[in-house]
Amino acid sequence: MTVTQDLSFLALISNASLLVKLVMALLMLVSIMSWTYIFRKMFAIRSARVQTEEFERTFWSGGNLNALYEDATSNRRHNNSSGALERIFESGMSEFIKAKASFAGKGGGDPASMIDGARRAMRAAYQREMDALESHLAFLASVGSVSPYVGLFGTVWGIMNAFRGLANVQQATLASVAPGIAEALVATAIGLFAAIPAVVAFNRYSHDIDRLAIRFESFIEEFSNILQRQAH
Repeated sequence: MTVTQDLSFLALISNASLLVKLVMALLMLVSIMSWTYIFRKMFAIRSARVQTEEFERTFWSGGNLNALYEDATSNRRHNNSSGALERIFESGMSEFIKAKASFAGKGGGDPASMIDGARRAMRAAYQREMDALESHLAFLASVGSVSPYVGLFGTVWGIMNAFRGLANVQQATLASVAPGIAEALVATAIGLFAAIPAVVAFNRYSHDIDRLAIRFESFIEEFSNILQRQAH
């Protein structure tokens, strides 16, 4: 077997110690899970952005709020195709309609109470949507921060074994210790392979979610003003 074959990537993994192999397997599993969440989150955020833009265009086109509410309710019940902002609108409009009907039977009511109820309903829906958008971001952050240290642990352990093996060698040379060190360094490489995409994705998705959150909060305030005018 040639030196090139001995130091090939697969050979380094297969010749590593048991603990280093377990560290590599753990890092590969974490990397696969990380990439799964990266793609799932990418599609989810892209879909939320597109649905938000579509609903904003429809809402600000000047249509009837009751008709828009019926469409939002129908979308949620039948094909579950409503977006996050549409669900926030539906929660606020539903609470406003209920409060208005309740006060109508009492000869009128306090407009401020109706608006506060609608705003609280929208805030609750907003929190649910943000929780859904931010799901698995903590996992990506943990992978990005912990994976290099896990890989470094495997590297340190492998280098320790490589130097311990020199005790049984009459003449220690670089050629005798190089394979063991190379095997150990593979663990750090796999740790970085798992960490770097997770960190990049976490930063990017956090920025995108923050921008969506600003749009949601702005809509809640603007829609509350519209409901206030209708309540009066």
